[in-house]
Amino acid sequence: MVAALTLAGCAQMPPPTAAHPDKAPNEVISFDIPPDALGARDPQLTAVLAKAGALAAAQPQPTVVLVTALGQDFGYLNQAVWKGVPAQRTARVNFENRTAGLGQPYSVSIRTVQ
Repeated sequence: MVAALTLAGCAQMPPPTAAHPDKAPNEVISFDIPPDALGARDPQLTAVLAKAGALAAAQPQPTVVLVTALGQDFGYLNQAVWKGVPAQRTARVNFENRTAGLGQPYSVSIRTVQ
């Protein structure tokens, strides 16, 4: 039994892969929104969305914030992200809303305009 544990402990780790192999070169950040946090209008979610807006505004190039959700939730999500964008930077941040398909998670993606 000791030999089995010793051999099992020597198994090689798989080589590390890229953290986000499908990440576009101009993507700043992308994250899914947990349905329970959205349904409750969780204050932590609102704070994260505002930080995403601040991150979008802080980029040296203009940015696009892509929000994927159902129509009834765009108002809340867009407003929460806008809260993080300083007034003097609003012209450099644009929004795109994409309607989520069946089984598709809500998400926010920020990318720079090339």
